[in-house]
Amino acid sequence: MPTVEALQIKLRSGIPMKPQDHVRLIGGLGIDGDANARSGSRRQVLMIPAETLETFDLAPGDARENITTRGLDLYSLPRGTVLKVGSARLQLTVHCAPCKHLDDLRPGLSRDMQNQRGMLFTVLDGGEVHVGDEIIVVI
Repeated sequence: MPTVEALQIKLRSGIPMKPQDHVRLIGGLGIDGDANARSGSRRQVLMIPAETLETFDLAPGDARENITTRGLDLYSLPRGTVLKVGSARLQLTVHCAPCKHLDDLRPGLSRDMQNQRGMLFTVLDGGEVHVGDEIIVVI
């Protein structure tokens, strides 16, 4: 059963992600209190599998993701896939391209993580998400 392993928010650019035990997602906006919460953005929520973090010896939040998953092959999901996470529904928009932040963690990491930085989502229906919540592929 795919689950939420960790949750993080970015209070503002340039500071570490802040771990959370739960977050509130707002439809069409993103995560309440997150610096990337923007109406109309295709980049409202970033998810990455814990298995990917482990492959690169990273901790939850190191890749600047909001939701760390366990047991879900995010990279095999087609664009437009809808997930139910907690009581929220999210729609997959695009792969997240590796950025300079990764090279600040470890030189060459952005190159190594090509196509493995995680997937970006928009929030279709808001709701609460808690660590340990089940993730269901809706469509």
